[in-house]
Amino acid sequence: MTTLEFRPAPGDLLRGWRTRRRRSQMDLALDVGVSTRHLSFVETGRARASRELLVDLCEHLEVPLRERNTLLLAAGFAPTYSESRLDAQALDAVRGALEHLLTGHEPFPALVVDRCGDVVMANRAVSALLALLDPALLEPPVNVYRLSLHPDGLAPHVRNLPEWAGHLLHRLERLSDLTGDPRLLALREELAGYAPPAPTGAAARAAHVMLPLHIAHPDGDLRLYSTITHFGAAWDVTLDELSLESFVPADAETRAALERLAAQG
Repeated sequence: MTTLEFRPAPGDLLRGWRTRRRRSQMDLALDVGVSTRHLSFVETGRARASRELLVDLCEHLEVPLRERNTLLLAAGFAPTYSESRLDAQALDAVRGALEHLLTGHEPFPALVVDRCGDVVMANRAVSALLALLDPALLEPPVNVYRLSLHPDGLAPHVRNLPEWAGHLLHRLERLSDLTGDPRLLALREELAGYAPPAPTGAAARAAHVMLPLHIAHPDGDLRLYSTITHFGAAWDVTLDELSLESFVPADAETRAALERLAAQG
């Protein structure tokens, strides 16, 4: 007996994204230049949208490229956006740019991760930072969220673990909402079981202008601020889902410690 694969109707997918973005039919229809009636018919399956209209709707709803392809396939159209391997020849220039950014950021840690936080590239400073962990934990694929919060990972070395865990769980929740990717929600639920109770009060916020990652390291405590960079106007699914996370020292002592670690390597 053959099991039929369930595929959501394109109208259901579209309505789901419109609801997720908290847009009314009238508001969205005005933006894309169609009638509210026509948009309603598209969502209920009474009318078939053109490829152009679906792409326009996805643009206005800020649907990620992977999910745009899913919607187009559900509507009977070929995917618009390619999905390349990062080591593909077509991405040579992009990969070279990422390598340049990673190397140029040394002696401070920086890494490139995919949508779910799996590390795809990293500079040498990251290796020095993770030297205090069991190498078995660093077998690929390494997930930065799991490595940060797992009790056998970085968690025992993070001095402000309640605050940092709360930050990472909030980030996962927001990414899950933005992308609709169930893997992110499942990862958040897994890691919430490792996280300590969230702190109360404003004492921690008063000590810094930003929340630092505070690590107890053999070479001295490290306090690091985090920045995240995305590609602008990506037309490839892989690039659309990549993030460059760079860490910068939050104080002079951390800067000196990172410079010593780099010199030792």
